[in-house]
Amino acid sequence: MAMQLSFLHILCFCAALSTSYALLGMGRKQSVAVTGRLTCNGLPAKDVKIKLYEKEKIKDVKMDETRTDVNGEFKVSGYKTEITNIDPQVNIYHKCNYNGLCYKKVGIKIPSNFISIGILPKKTFDIGEINLANQFKGTTTDCIN
Repeated sequence: MAMQLSFLHILCFCAALSTSYALLGMGRKQSVAVTGRLTCNGLPAKDVKIKLYEKEKIKDVKMDETRTDVNGEFKVSGYKTEITNIDPQVNIYHKCNYNGLCYKKVGIKIPSNFISIGILPKKTFDIGEINLANQFKGTTTDCIN
């Protein structure tokens, strides 16, 4: 129990230290951009919510948010100051073939080779065309997105 408690203290200290350095302007600005097209059963998935996050140990940080256009296309981009490499992910919140009160959430991790130094991304990760009617590993339900 004491070992678990001390590990939790160390984890919290490291997270606080990382945030403190970022707030003090230490670290480096890192950016990412993502594009794609979403469909549902072959039709454009319009007005689907897309969020770009930087995954954190305690709480993820939103870097950008948009919705797909009438063609199901989107682009998100953002930046964050971190000492270590950022860990970006795009979350897609949709109701394709789903009638529940909440939304299905599909998360897509962005490869590290698409992370740029600076506030403007130098490369864009294109996720291609995704049919949201398919089953995706790790899909969850999200009511508070």
